[in-house]
Amino acid sequence: MEITDAGHLKISWSSPTLVPFQLQYQVKYSENSSTNMRKADEIVSTTSLLIDSVLPGSSYEVQVRGKRLDGPGIWGDWSTPLIFTTQDVVYFPPKILTSIGSNVSFHCIYKSENEIVSSKKIVWWLNLAEKIPPRQYAVVGDRVSKVTFPHLNATRPRGKFTYDAVYCCNQQECHHRYAELYVIDVNINISCETDGYLTKMTCRWSANAIQSLMGSTLQLRYHRSSLYCSDVPSIHPISEPKDCHLQRDGFYECIFQPIFLLSGYTMWIKINHSLGSLDSPPTCVVPDSVVKPLPPSSVKAEITVKIGLLKISWEKPVFPENNLKFQIRYGLNGKEVQWKMYEVYEAKSKSASVLVPDLCAVYAVQVRCRRLDGLGYWSNWSSPAYTVVMDIKVPTRGPEFWRIINENTTRKERNVTLLWKPLMKNDSLCSVRKYVVKHHTSRNGTWSEDVGNHTKFTFLWTEQAHSVTVLAVNSIGASFVNFNLTFSWLVSKVNSIQSLSAYPLNSSCVLLSWTLLPSDYSLMYFVTEWKILNEDSEVKWLRIPPSVKKYYIHDHFIPIEKYQFSLYPVFMEGVGKPKIINSFPQDDIEKHQHDAGLYVIVPIIISSSILLLGTLLISHQRMKKLFWEDVPNPKNCSWAQGLNFQKRTDIL
Repeated sequence: MEITDAGHLKISWSSPTLVPFQLQYQVKYSENSSTNMRKADEIVSTTSLLIDSVLPGSSYEVQVRGKRLDGPGIWGDWSTPLIFTTQDVVYFPPKILTSIGSNVSFHCIYKSENEIVSSKKIVWWLNLAEKIPPRQYAVVGDRVSKVTFPHLNATRPRGKFTYDAVYCCNQQECHHRYAELYVIDVNINISCETDGYLTKMTCRWSANAIQSLMGSTLQLRYHRSSLYCSDVPSIHPISEPKDCHLQRDGFYECIFQPIFLLSGYTMWIKINHSLGSLDSPPTCVVPDSVVKPLPPSSVKAEITVKIGLLKISWEKPVFPENNLKFQIRYGLNGKEVQWKMYEVYEAKSKSASVLVPDLCAVYAVQVRCRRLDGLGYWSNWSSPAYTVVMDIKVPTRGPEFWRIINENTTRKERNVTLLWKPLMKNDSLCSVRKYVVKHHTSRNGTWSEDVGNHTKFTFLWTEQAHSVTVLAVNSIGASFVNFNLTFSWLVSKVNSIQSLSAYPLNSSCVLLSWTLLPSDYSLMYFVTEWKILNEDSEVKWLRIPPSVKKYYIHDHFIPIEKYQFSLYPVFMEGVGKPKIINSFPQDDIEKHQHDAGLYVIVPIIISSSILLLGTLLISHQRMKKLFWEDVPNPKNCSWAQGLNFQKRTDIL
């Protein structure tokens, strides 16, 4: 016995086995409650019987016996009595399984202290935490109350509970029994893909949306129409199941083979559960509209001579026969290629040319295709093609350069000499024919000077600010990326370096260390100079990143020579005031021994100890010599006669 969704008591039984004829059944039952007591006897030809007006808190006792429906026969024995007791609160249906967006209703009959509560006094709660608004109530007779939930959202799992508990209450009193509401999202997306050979269609879907519903089984069902899809797909009464297999990525995969390219396949997911079954919204797919073509073949890439373009060519796949568009991705070859995209919409095209910044580098190129009308999917990328390096571009950049300023105080002139090193092959790309110095001042504007193959150039600095750029030029043209340097009288007085120290580590390495002062200017980098002091020797220099405060200079340093080290802060607005030191600060070496290294300090200590010991020995010998010069001659000095001076010297 069980209470149905409509609130009836359903009595069902099984017929005896090995009976060669149809039976009729006699059912007798009794209802015993605090408010009512009844007995009934009915004869039916089916194996179930519905009893109306079920009351809460009642006890039902049922027996069934059988007899041949047609022809002679006698009644069999009564079955063993079966007793069924209803609870004080009766919900019908006791459980509901539905999908999001739907409307559902629960009914209840509430018995309290042996009396049926009037339906007008019943209130409804959700999870005993949220009172359901009275506008959702309805009265169904004196005893039955109804509540309706419109436009339901998916149930949020709360720990082990995957449903919402619906309570029917007598005003402020709620019974501990409740009805269960399961709302799940059945909007399962089914995506399909036809292979490039047009021989099979693979459909995939994920069951993650309904994982919270335990005990359910999922099945893809479909119906194939003769041609294309209807505008609004619907679940067809005649359908076929399709075997789908769960993949490692959590998706189910179903394969249709063979396929009808222009037929419409209407598909949906059927969810079967003990509480009922639900269907996902249907979708219709035409295999010809979801083709993933094969990738283009015979892909080639080259840098065109003189024109300086990256040219890509390919052959389109045989299938499908629709017009295709192509997408190209290209980038400098390396471990992690930074791809750039380019699309070709001309269906008959088999090549394309794109601008690239570095014509003398190796590029990797791949091509893929898709139907021009946008249907279907992009193909996989083709196998990569690579360009061959050709020397056809201007230098990558101009040379790094620095300056030496010679100031004539009498004439109030400043001669600036620019210094740079010839570009290496990987920077010049092509051979460098000459260098061009480009000037810019506020008064004279911009002008250029050709300095040929020289790596030194001198000009007169007369204005407040003077900017220069050095370009490298070959047969194609001048370098595009160049270094700039601005000379400013105002900025040259900006002091942003607080201290500078130099520590010799060995004959080939010196450590520079410095501290900075706060500055309003944006620091671009440092430039350090070093040269032998008091000699007309070559000035050496190098650039240092702005974030560094210690730097190792590697060069051949002569220990007996004194060196001058200078550190310049270089700002966007100009070169700041340098910090200059003319020798190594010996008194600070111990303080910075962690910077210089113990292998420098220890030899100094050992050599100092040896020098001190030698000094003591020399001083001792000189004292003995001086003492003997002061001792009188006993032959000439009466008071010294009789004294043993040898014994005195032994004491010394």
